[in-house]
Amino acid sequence: MSSMRGLVQFIADLRNARARELEEKRINKELANIRQKFKNEKLDGYQKKKYVCKLLYIYIQGYNVDFGHLEAVNLISATKYSEKQIGYLAVTLFLHEQHELLHLVVNSIRKDLLDHNELNNCLALHAVANVGGREMGEALSADVHRLLISPTSKSFVKKKAALTLLRLYRKYPGILQPEWAERIISLMDDPDMGVVLSVTSLIMALTQDHPDAYKGSYVKAAQRLHKVVIENDVSPDYLYYKVPCPWIQVKFLKLLQYYPPSEDSRVRDIIRESLQAIMQAATETPKNVQQNNAQNAVLFEAINLLIHLDTEHQLMLQISSKLGRFIQSRETNIRYLGLDAMTHLAARTDTLDPIKRHQNIIIGSLRDRDISVRRKGLDLLYSMCDTSNAQPIVNELLKYLQTADFSIREEMTLKIAILTEKYATDAQWYIDISLRLLAMAGDHVSDEVWQRVVQIVTNNEELQAYAAQHIFDYLKTENCHDSLVKIGGYILGEFGHLIADNKGSSPIEQLMLLQTKMISAPDPTRALLLSTFIKFVNLFPEIKPQLLQMFHFYSHSPDSELQQRACEYLTITTLPTDDLLRTICDEMPPFSERASILLQRLHKKSAGLSERRTWVVGGKDANTDKQEVLLAQQPTGLKRSFTTIVNGGTGTVDTNGTGSRNASGVQNGGHGSASKDLEGLDMNGHTTDTTAFNLASTAHLSPDWEIGYEQMYFGNNGILYEDPQIQVGLRAEYRGHLGVVKLYFANKALFPIGSFTTTIDNKSAPNLRIDTKTLPDSKVDADSQVQQTIVCTSVAPFSEPPTIRISYLAGALQGYTLKLPILPHRFMDPSELSAEDFFKRWRQIGAGPLEAQSTFSVRTPTTPMSDAYIRDTVEGFRWRILDTVDPNPRNIVGCAVLQLEKGKTGCLLRLEPNQQQKMFRLTIRATQEKIPGILLNMMQERLAKGP
Repeated sequence: MSSMRGLVQFIADLRNARARELEEKRINKELANIRQKFKNEKLDGYQKKKYVCKLLYIYIQGYNVDFGHLEAVNLISATKYSEKQIGYLAVTLFLHEQHELLHLVVNSIRKDLLDHNELNNCLALHAVANVGGREMGEALSADVHRLLISPTSKSFVKKKAALTLLRLYRKYPGILQPEWAERIISLMDDPDMGVVLSVTSLIMALTQDHPDAYKGSYVKAAQRLHKVVIENDVSPDYLYYKVPCPWIQVKFLKLLQYYPPSEDSRVRDIIRESLQAIMQAATETPKNVQQNNAQNAVLFEAINLLIHLDTEHQLMLQISSKLGRFIQSRETNIRYLGLDAMTHLAARTDTLDPIKRHQNIIIGSLRDRDISVRRKGLDLLYSMCDTSNAQPIVNELLKYLQTADFSIREEMTLKIAILTEKYATDAQWYIDISLRLLAMAGDHVSDEVWQRVVQIVTNNEELQAYAAQHIFDYLKTENCHDSLVKIGGYILGEFGHLIADNKGSSPIEQLMLLQTKMISAPDPTRALLLSTFIKFVNLFPEIKPQLLQMFHFYSHSPDSELQQRACEYLTITTLPTDDLLRTICDEMPPFSERASILLQRLHKKSAGLSERRTWVVGGKDANTDKQEVLLAQQPTGLKRSFTTIVNGGTGTVDTNGTGSRNASGVQNGGHGSASKDLEGLDMNGHTTDTTAFNLASTAHLSPDWEIGYEQMYFGNNGILYEDPQIQVGLRAEYRGHLGVVKLYFANKALFPIGSFTTTIDNKSAPNLRIDTKTLPDSKVDADSQVQQTIVCTSVAPFSEPPTIRISYLAGALQGYTLKLPILPHRFMDPSELSAEDFFKRWRQIGAGPLEAQSTFSVRTPTTPMSDAYIRDTVEGFRWRILDTVDPNPRNIVGCAVLQLEKGKTGCLLRLEPNQQQKMFRLTIRATQEKIPGILLNMMQERLAKGP
């Protein structure tokens, strides 16, 4: 810019302007000059750049620039970098994703993305990230992805490409292709930590919506974290005050929380080692603030991961004591993070006792000087509440409600109402607290709160008289809030007759009290009270004249709703008979049983307020996957009487004053319970798409996979797959219900391969359990091999063998999906039986579900099938052939025991071959269902193929 003297002078003139009028005059003069230059003169690249720079400066100062955009777009195609740079800067500032000129620059941007000049690549990536809309993203995302995965791209280009894809994905998720997943994951092995950091940020966003497609990132994150924390495999440039790359550590720890704990013991071991090292490092006192901040950032994310895993009990004990110190820290950020982590702990732990030890300190956080800390304290109190501490916590929250910030009073009111309902062991205590809450909260009470009290009172007969008397007493106070008037109108209209004989609560006194509240009430509340009065006509005929006066008075109201309602009620009450009145004013039936509307309200209020998490605020029952009955926490004596309270429906009270629930609330009510109040509640309002592009599935088996699989169908040692670049060998050993499979991956090429990854897809889980004991190295040198050990356990009958996805970088990404020969017959042992014992057990098992029988033909009838081949095939399935059992010597009778983790299962076989017709009849019986069908299908498929 220093070379453009005209621009320098223009900026100086604006800075020296003493008044805004002088600045505007100078700018208008310059705009007129630039417009003239663009219109009448043929400018070279330098002049265009200079004038566009002046327009940019004017635009940055806040003035409107409505011309020169086309000249800025033309600069993008310039050959000089300085001119191209200004063109891109102008495009990112002047244009937006719906701008009509944007489609003119797509081809220029693509040309720069394909350029071999890294600086041009970066300019184009900046433009796509900052301006790119759907059209530009769909046109250029493939080119951005190519830059990301290209082995010739420099590290700084890869970083920008990853962040550009992240920006596009956040705008339009459909732009990224599912088949890119495996190649993107492989970049987590990049030697440059900056690339790993950028790619991990992209993967974290993708993982939340497509967990199955990106599940390979879990092992990568665990391995890379282990290298950083344990092996200290970090360049000195990435040591931040002696903490190795804290940013990437935090990313890895957070990514690991998006998946359930791994079933592979080796993965669990390396995560455990990393977490222990992080916790150990946290015991050392940092010497400066920067190191303390970095160390705490990693520590808190490690604590969140430990809580998420919920397996390391010793480390969990350390966590609770550390968090107790953190929530008392002098630093606001530490207190905030401590409370947040403790809320997470409350959402996962089986016992709240370690958290209850700090209850007084947590209550004190409600009065912290920072509003964020106060919010976290409220969340934690809400999560740690149970039947043992509900009353003191609710009482403290009510005390604090009077002085709490207006911004959190509505949320606080909701949570107090939920806790009161959820953990009430005394029905009368529930009414006392609810009415007290309504009286104190005032305008911060949402309609759902008072409507929920109405539902619970309506659904519990024991509460009705008590609630009616107490709401009547509250209505006598001078400053009675409108929500109390509404609930009073509804409850007295329904149950006022229950207290009509009490002193001071006669029908006329109830009417006069409601009349005084009606004077200052808003129109919707007046409408509700008119509905109360029509019910009074039915309940208390002795005060009918006074009620008719009320209807007559409001029949002339300027409000159309009040006028219509009063006229209709006046007509009904003056009919010759009371039949219609009795029908209309009949007592309301109980509300249908559904989830609490308070929780629905809290759900809506919390939606989208924070980043997506793997847990929600509200304790363990809000985070469990099982449907647990919350009433099990209630004392036995109150379970029966309080069931209808907690299971109250969600039909809402008509706030327009009808005094009845919506019709849909009665007719379409579900059959839920309090156990479903928090079931599946996502406080962040997100939905997760679990459908995925899974390259490790049988749908994507590689060509020629079957050659090695067939050879290893009965064998325990051999080559599973081989091509000019890689060889996959297999060695297996089976004993009982356990099997150990060792896979050997040999690099046959003359160059090393990187980002070597294996992913096992076990469709038969949980019947077949697979545990990876060792993981292969991510790099395989030329003419060398790595290995992986798998332990498989036959838990229950299974039919589908697992598959393995093998991928690596050798210039481009190479990938193979192979089926592993881990089959049910591997867990069978031959067993000897005499003829007498065989037929005895055959009859004992009998037919029905314990038998499977099939008659089938050979698919290749021209190929002769010898008796020896048939016997070898049967023995290959691990049957003991019993030669002296069947009277027909050509028939084959076999016996075997299938070993399962839960016990042994006896299996019997009878195979009747018909060589003339090339037919077989196969019958299998077993002492457990499903096993005969599984074994029969396998043997039928094998025999039908022929030799």
